[in-house]
Amino acid sequence: MMSLFRKLMPREDKFFDMFANHSKTVVAAAQAMNDLLAGRDVEANCERIVSLENDADEITREVLLAIRRSFITPFDRGDIKDLIQSMDDAIDTMHKTVKTIRLFEQTSFDPLMQQMGAEIVKASALIAEAIPLLNRMQANAPRLSAIAEEITRVEGRSDELHDEGLKDLFRRHGANGNAMAYMIGSEIYGNLEKVVDRFEDVANEISGILIENV
Repeated sequence: MMSLFRKLMPREDKFFDMFANHSKTVVAAAQAMNDLLAGRDVEANCERIVSLENDADEITREVLLAIRRSFITPFDRGDIKDLIQSMDDAIDTMHKTVKTIRLFEQTSFDPLMQQMGAEIVKASALIAEAIPLLNRMQANAPRLSAIAEEITRVEGRSDELHDEGLKDLFRRHGANGNAMAYMIGSEIYGNLEKVVDRFEDVANEISGILIENV
């Protein structure tokens, strides 16, 4: 009976607008991260990511407030909260990467780090594609499932780049005892891997929403 009641009531579709705005913010941050790792305007891109992370936090707060105020939501309130927070975790982790880069005053980055930046852009674009499809998830279920699988593949590729990067760091800095260079490099690699891990978390949230609603 409650399920039928929810279907008959008008939904609060403003959630999808907020999701879309957040995903666009994440895509912009991913692109800035990619440019940063390529050595282009490092400090300007660091600042851009910080600014975008603040914007994303504000959207997240709006979503959480809307959950409390809305009588009817497009899907389960807990799922809405988990989805927006997993999206926010991705850009938060980019911000943490920026903090590491600034702390150790890094201005150039290994080729494998740059490749990880490209994977971050891919994952963010896939999330940005998936989010609007949730508005008609029944019709879009096949594509949403395919996107989730594709993000998993991106995450696997990112893991491989992370491991290759650590091996490269050890070969270059382990032999000559440059522990600081190894530590800084491994910290950046670890943060970049976590960014993609957070995108996989978003994909998992989307898969869970599909299971419950389709």
